[in-house]
Amino acid sequence: MSDPRVLVIIPTYNERDNLPILIDAVFSVMDKVHVLVIDDASPDGTGQVADAMARRDPRVCVLHRAAKLGLGTAYVEGFKLALERGFEVVVEMDADMSHDPRYLPALIGAVRDGADVAVGSRNIPGGGVQGWGLGRQLLSKGGSLYSRVILGVDTRDLTTGFKAFSRRALETIGVDEIRSNGYSFQIETTYRALCWGLHVVEVPIIFVDRRVGQSKMSRRVFVEAVGMVWKLRVEALLNKL
Repeated sequence: MSDPRVLVIIPTYNERDNLPILIDAVFSVMDKVHVLVIDDASPDGTGQVADAMARRDPRVCVLHRAAKLGLGTAYVEGFKLALERGFEVVVEMDADMSHDPRYLPALIGAVRDGADVAVGSRNIPGGGVQGWGLGRQLLSKGGSLYSRVILGVDTRDLTTGFKAFSRRALETIGVDEIRSNGYSFQIETTYRALCWGLHVVEVPIIFVDRRVGQSKMSRRVFVEAVGMVWKLRVEALLNKL
C-alpha cells in the first residue's frame, strides 16, 4: 500500500471557528487526503462553513444530520461512506484542534506498514496531554486503566479519539454492530479489533486541550462508558462480539 486513499472523518457540533483552521492544517500536512465533515445541525453555522469549504475544494465533502445524534453514530455513518467509496485508510479526529494534524503521517504510515488500527496514544513514551488539570487527567488515565483491567488488554490508551483504521479493520469489526455512542465508542472499536485478532499499534501523540468552545464530555457519557466496558467483556466471553 504505497499511496493509500485516505479519508479523514471530522464530526462537528458548534465548531465554526475551529473547522477551517483544522482542515487547512490537515491539507498542509497531507494534501492528497480527503476530508468528510459530519455536522449535527450545529446552531452556530458550522455546517454552512463546511459547505463553503466543500464548494472551494473537491477534497472536502459534508454530511448533514438533522440533529445532535452523537459521536458514535456520526463515525459509523462516516465509516460506511468510506467503505462505499473505496477508501483504504480511514482516520477519525476531533474538530476542536486537540488532535494535531502533524501526527497524521505517523498514524497513516503505521497502517500502510501493516497495522490494522493505529491508535494516537497519550499514555506511551512520547505521548502526553497539555492544558488539562489534575482532575481531567486522572479521569482520562483512570478510564483507560479501568477499561484495560476489565477487558484484559494491553493497549494503554483505549479512550483516544485520534485513530486510523485500515479498510480490512472496518470490514472485520462490523461497523453495523457498534452500539456505543459516546465516550465508550473509542473503547469499543479498539476492543473489537483486538478481539478479532487484528494488529493494533499505538503511536505517541501530544493531546492539547481545546482553546475555543466547550468540551462535549458529560457525566452521562462517562457513565455510559463505565457500563459499556462490562457489557463488552461479557459479550466477548460469550463470543458475541
